[in-house]
Amino acid sequence: MEVSLPKCRYRADVAAYRPHPSQIGSTAIFECKQVLCDLRRDNCRTDAERQRLKAICKRRLILEARLREHYPSLRSAESLFPEFDSQNFAAIGHRGYSRLLRELRALQNRLYDCAKFDKLTRYRCANLFFLVLPEELFRDPEIPAGWGALVESNGTLILVRKPIWHETTEENRMRLLHRIAVVGTRSLNQKLHNPGGLLQRP
Repeated sequence: MEVSLPKCRYRADVAAYRPHPSQIGSTAIFECKQVLCDLRRDNCRTDAERQRLKAICKRRLILEARLREHYPSLRSAESLFPEFDSQNFAAIGHRGYSRLLRELRALQNRLYDCAKFDKLTRYRCANLFFLVLPEELFRDPEIPAGWGALVESNGTLILVRKPIWHETTEENRMRLLHRIAVVGTRSLNQKLHNPGGLLQRP
């Protein structure tokens, strides 16, 4: 049962709340991955990627300046002042420039669409974060920083990496508990309206 998370647009595959007797309890998020491409899609390390993006943008500006010098005919001559004219660099079919643009687009997409794990920890959506994956998929460098790893082996889950504790506000923990309760209640209501789903034969 997926749980929508407070303070962000993401959903967790599984979320948990552990009560404490004298204070508000702790929360945990579990992300389950079955294939490597799915794991990598959500695991963009934004700081390193941003540095790469800056370097690529700088290279693009240098290359465009050189192309302007070598191909002055690329100017569109649409504006009153020549320095404001746009250039159609794609028209010359420069392979290096095309490759640079492809890399830039891919990196921007990855940076803005594929940083789920990084954002969950940065937004402090829970106290603990776990990645749940099959044994053949586990590679320690692929596990996000600060996350624990639960590896499925012979039908049981083994904790192969402990997570780091993340402080969150009481309000965030209560919001997540509320969302867990909403999802659990919805699931129970669906089973009650479908008695066959509630009373399954063994």
